[in-house]
Amino acid sequence: MSKGFASNRLTLLAVGVIACFMAVGVRLVFLHVIDRDELLSFVDKARRQIVVDRARRGAILDAKGNLLATSRSEVTLAVDPWALVDYLESDKNLTRRARKAAEEQAKRVQLAALLGMPSYEIEKFFTPGMRPVKLEDDNHDGKADGQTKDRWTKLREGVDEPTFGKIEALNIKGLTAQRVYRRVYPSGGLAANLIGYLNKEGTPVTGAERHFDLYLKGEDGWIESEKDGARRELAQFRSREVPVQNGNDVVLTIDSVVQHILEDELKTIAAKFDPHFATIIASDPRTGRILGMANYPSFDLNNYSKAPLDAQRNYAVTDIIEPGSTFKIVAAGAALDQGLVTPSSVFDCGITSINYKGRDLSLPKEDHQFGQLTVAEIVSHSSNRGAAQLAMMMGEQNYYEYVKRYGFGATTNFQLGGEVRGILYSPKDWDSLTITRMPMGHAVAATPLQIHMAMSAVANGGALLRPQIIQEIRDTNGNVIRSFSPEKRTQVLKPSTAALLAQLLHGVVGPEGTAKGYDIPGFELAGKTGTAQKIIDGKYSNSHYVASFVGFFPASRPEIVLSVIVDDAKIPGRMASGAAVSAPSFHHIAEQLIQYLDIKPALPLNRNFV
Repeated sequence: MSKGFASNRLTLLAVGVIACFMAVGVRLVFLHVIDRDELLSFVDKARRQIVVDRARRGAILDAKGNLLATSRSEVTLAVDPWALVDYLESDKNLTRRARKAAEEQAKRVQLAALLGMPSYEIEKFFTPGMRPVKLEDDNHDGKADGQTKDRWTKLREGVDEPTFGKIEALNIKGLTAQRVYRRVYPSGGLAANLIGYLNKEGTPVTGAERHFDLYLKGEDGWIESEKDGARRELAQFRSREVPVQNGNDVVLTIDSVVQHILEDELKTIAAKFDPHFATIIASDPRTGRILGMANYPSFDLNNYSKAPLDAQRNYAVTDIIEPGSTFKIVAAGAALDQGLVTPSSVFDCGITSINYKGRDLSLPKEDHQFGQLTVAEIVSHSSNRGAAQLAMMMGEQNYYEYVKRYGFGATTNFQLGGEVRGILYSPKDWDSLTITRMPMGHAVAATPLQIHMAMSAVANGGALLRPQIIQEIRDTNGNVIRSFSPEKRTQVLKPSTAALLAQLLHGVVGPEGTAKGYDIPGFELAGKTGTAQKIIDGKYSNSHYVASFVGFFPASRPEIVLSVIVDDAKIPGRMASGAAVSAPSFHHIAEQLIQYLDIKPALPLNRNFV
């Protein structure tokens, strides 16, 4: 071999080695300089992880601390079958690998038993598989879409904590778990329209769940760190940690026992009268706190998806009705408050028309023929013509101002929302007959809650209060962090007038009253029946009514305000009046509340109105 040929070979080898080093250098420049940011983003995406620690939603409690809504801890199980493969293949000893595989299979048999699943179904989840992956357009580089290892398959959700504890003790390779909270309602449909619910996405939809969500939801915590190839956290690279803040508990004013009493009575009403809807409300007149608010139809909170939308409405605030004769407390109370009449003042309720401001106005029909009636008898007998004459004594504007004082034509500012205003026109928009029809509860519309709170103003000494449904907010340790006090909206009547009107309303259940026979001796039931004709196709119907009894007891020191309002009850061959439909239920509920709340008998009322 010539010396020149050997020299050429060495030169070529040297050039090749230099070219390799230059290629490595160029590649390093691309990796560490030109493509550095893009490659680091891929690494960060692969290694960086944010683990969210879900906040537990606060509970909803009744006034006695009974659970109405709570969050139950549950676990979602998932499988990474490739983690099992990695675990087995990491052991190069074939004998030990076979023994480990048998041990893991035995654990999966126990897992199947705990989950109530066939073993072969479990094995499918632990069989490694691939899933298609589509490369992002901006990183496609002409490469075809491909496949990647399928490392997450949901096995079972809703696993309770005791079961998960047994599963966790098995230490099954490839099995992962995530703890979640599921909203449950221990009492099913109790106070469903008040409590509301969370949908499947965890979004509060209605009721207290929605309107007090700010207090209930809490704040999720999270950890930002890195993970290794087996998806295990590298705690030494944890860069940020925000602790979880669980939600606060909301305590409502309702009493579960009172709510049960109301809802049981609604079931009786529904079975007996098949109404369009019915509402019963009970409250404390001294504070405005709602002790119970029940609606028919209703639904089961744990199966809300099966409930029709009509059943999810809180009819006490979403629907308006003409109050009928329950509205006569406005004319009677206003005339007494103005000093225009006394309980013994007499009016001719047998006349069919009356001259008012130079015009002859027809008076409304009566359910019975009346002659001369005192103001006390106008209330107890529920005289339409008597109520009209009381309002006309005051004049349109003065009477209208009292109607507004009672809260009609405006919302009550109910804390769960969904409330409508009702209908109350200004005197400038009245026709010539409005002054004779409104006092009997026509030409005006209100929600059951507005009617209830108007009667509550008579019971508590003349003050119109805001209805209270939330009592307090408690933190996770049970400490009260906010409480809600009674809110007075306006003074409707003088206290002396309210006490006098209460005596007149006790006469409604007296021997000559429209609800005679429904008093409870010693407990002085006081209230007002109402039978409002419904407007069907633009005309007042003679077969469709809203039946009401709204009142309180004891009349001399009221402790409970109670409203029973039934829309379109069916009584074959009879008028569905307040006395026939609502008064019996009022009486039955009052008997139960007197016993449960330990209400003491009252001293006999002074019946001398002279």
